[in-house]
Amino acid sequence: MRRAGGRQLAFAFADSPQGGGRAESSGEPEGKAWLLLIANGKETKTPATREGDTSRLMERVASARNLARALLKVARNRGAAGVDGCSVDEVVEASRLLLPTLRRELLSGGYRPGDVRRVWIPKPGGGQRGLGIPNVVDRWVQESVREVLEPIFEPTFHASSHGFRPERGAHTAIAEAKRYVEQGYGIVVDLDLSKFFDRVNHQRLLNRLGQRVADGRMLKLVHQMLKAKVVMPDGTRVSTEEGTPQGGPLSPLLSNIVLDELDWEMERRGLRFVRYADDANVFVRSERAGHRVLESIRRFIEGRLRLKVNEEKTTVDRPGNLHFLGFRLTRNREERVEVHLSSRSVQRILCRFRELTPRTWGQSLQACWEQANRYLRGWIAYFRICTEQGARHFRRLDAHIRRRLRMIILRQKGRRPRYLYRHLLARGVSKGAAKQSAYCRRGPWNRSNRPGMTRAYPNAWFSERLVSLWSEWLRLNPPERVSGRQLKLFA
Repeated sequence: MRRAGGRQLAFAFADSPQGGGRAESSGEPEGKAWLLLIANGKETKTPATREGDTSRLMERVASARNLARALLKVARNRGAAGVDGCSVDEVVEASRLLLPTLRRELLSGGYRPGDVRRVWIPKPGGGQRGLGIPNVVDRWVQESVREVLEPIFEPTFHASSHGFRPERGAHTAIAEAKRYVEQGYGIVVDLDLSKFFDRVNHQRLLNRLGQRVADGRMLKLVHQMLKAKVVMPDGTRVSTEEGTPQGGPLSPLLSNIVLDELDWEMERRGLRFVRYADDANVFVRSERAGHRVLESIRRFIEGRLRLKVNEEKTTVDRPGNLHFLGFRLTRNREERVEVHLSSRSVQRILCRFRELTPRTWGQSLQACWEQANRYLRGWIAYFRICTEQGARHFRRLDAHIRRRLRMIILRQKGRRPRYLYRHLLARGVSKGAAKQSAYCRRGPWNRSNRPGMTRAYPNAWFSERLVSLWSEWLRLNPPERVSGRQLKLFA
């Protein structure tokens, strides 16, 4: 029997390694198909689970329909296995056997979250960020709790909070920030909280939950999740006295509950701000006002919220000099506010593309195209909100990416100069240009931009195989949506 929680639950993994052999023999739907039937089925409402009643929320959490929907979301997000080693696919396939037992454990108070596996990932600006990976069953429970708590707290959150919320995100945050700059608030107090997710005070969080949640069982369950021990990469188990681990489905909602108090405090003070998770920008008209606001907000954060302001990353400056969610805001000659890529975002895509296309690329060019296109489509889907002037940088990125791929082709086709020479001639390159590229003693990066390679593999050749950032931006922002260099999002 696998360990799915803090203790061994009667989860039928021992009965069938695939988690569902008995149901399969009866001809009934299994795994994901069965979850879809439950999730889309009708659920009878009882007075105990009526709308507005927060005294019996655990009944909503443990309902078959809610648990089925939660597991389907966990399955869509995928993710690695936790400490117990159970994969998402295993839990989904065994769901028909797991769900009734999990319901009983939740309603009886016998459910115990398992340990959280700690992994370290590199930060874009250097250093490492610690992520906590709960067991799949624990992620399942967290998602079911989030499904119940979010409708209770979401209507009360401030409108300037954009992170981890339905119908909101980085794009709406940048749109609001742009409006403030257009209104003349040209100085930004860039607030950054130091190790926010690791320093959340448990008691303050539970007190905030208790203001709107009357079910003690729910509060106890959340407390148990917060207190789950962390298993470090070396196997050491560490107790958790504060913080909510990044990586669980419930952590983003809990972070917004904690920082909602900060949002309404800034509202009470009449400040114009935009917050995304633990990053907040406050917009003022002068540097003097910015420093005054920074000192005042710092006292509130450290005194009232018991959090710590990151002094190194917190600053007062013009928006064009700051990085917020990968963008920066500048004014053009007509005094219109433009949305540009930040320098950090440019460096990040260049570094990432170097990782995707190493010089020692040993796979086929087709595999190279597929991997590159997958990344580029995701990248432009996020940065498509750059305005026209800001998006012009995409052309230079396109040129860099094409040159990078020409270098890969050169290394594959030109292991020996005479082979590359013959290959370029076959591609219709003149003898002089082919000889110059093939027998050049410079490195591959230099040779990739010589006339022989650019004529053999022109931009038109790449346009048939590779996603163009500039072309995709034009497609996503047709003329009817772009007026006066302003995207419809910002109109």
